[in-house]
Amino acid sequence: MPGAIYAEGLVRTFGDVRALDGVDLDVPEGTVLGLLGPNGAGKTTAVRVLTTLLKPDSGRALVAGIDVVEHPDRVRRAIGLSGQFAAVDEYLTGRENLQMVGRLYQMDGKRAKARADELLERFHLADAADRTAKTYSGGMRRRLDLAAALVVSPPVMFMDEPTTGLDPRNRQSLWEVIQELVAGGTTLLLTTQYLEEADHLAHDICVVDHGKVIARGTSDQLKAQTGGERVEVVVHEPEMIPDAREVLAHYGVSGRGQAEVSVEHHIRRLTVPVSGGAKLLAEVIRELDTRGVEIDDIGLRRPTLDDVFISLTGHAAELAEEEENGVAAEGRKQHRKETVR
Repeated sequence: MPGAIYAEGLVRTFGDVRALDGVDLDVPEGTVLGLLGPNGAGKTTAVRVLTTLLKPDSGRALVAGIDVVEHPDRVRRAIGLSGQFAAVDEYLTGRENLQMVGRLYQMDGKRAKARADELLERFHLADAADRTAKTYSGGMRRRLDLAAALVVSPPVMFMDEPTTGLDPRNRQSLWEVIQELVAGGTTLLLTTQYLEEADHLAHDICVVDHGKVIARGTSDQLKAQTGGERVEVVVHEPEMIPDAREVLAHYGVSGRGQAEVSVEHHIRRLTVPVSGGAKLLAEVIRELDTRGVEIDDIGLRRPTLDDVFISLTGHAAELAEEEENGVAAEGRKQHRKETVR
């Protein structure tokens, strides 16, 4: 039986660009799927199709058991959507913005006001509730936009880069809100540029590139595919990088001959996949000392989701371009208004 969010063979093109090229997704009810990928991978195009803002060229998608092409109005009533860019009415106060969304979802005035007050408290906006949104900082506008997406506690949520622009405290606060929603049965599809966010929140992760799903699994499963442990070394002087690189290449492991050593010259850090744990680490330290390589730091660590990105796509995760990775403000407003049609 399909999950709360289900897609099969989704294709969407823009001219000669194949933004989605046969994407399959299946998100069980009450879970979080993290959708990760580099710039232009197709993440936001997938969100737009699933939230009825774009029609697929081919393929099939169901949200809350409803076909997104055949019954878009019904889908809009069952979902919440928060994009990377806040879509609030800057001439209304924070409270008025939330009450307006409540009324669009056909709440009565009293209930809409109570829900607005609750969300203003939850997102630390109560002190600014009666100020117009145009006086809000960027982070405050993001929080107001997220609050608007949660007015009706929808069974299915889509969050496209939800914490972009938030400081660490507000990001952590949002993570707590997401965990509360999911614990209450909400299903969430989350795109994010913060790999630790997916690591922390997502039950499963799909990595997309060039419109295709190139890997899927839990965070631990994806890390296991990337390999085991890494030795990370920070040398004292940039001139020592070549000697350190030679040592690490000798001790590193690879299925393709000599291991490739990653070098971040600006911070003098070298990283290589290894097998052997603490015993091998001691050997590396002795060899570096023998070669006269002075180090500031050395350690053994597990692979991260950033390592997964580099392994699968050839480069680290980046902030996606506005066109590909943000649901436009007009699209967000369209979604809210069309819920009552």
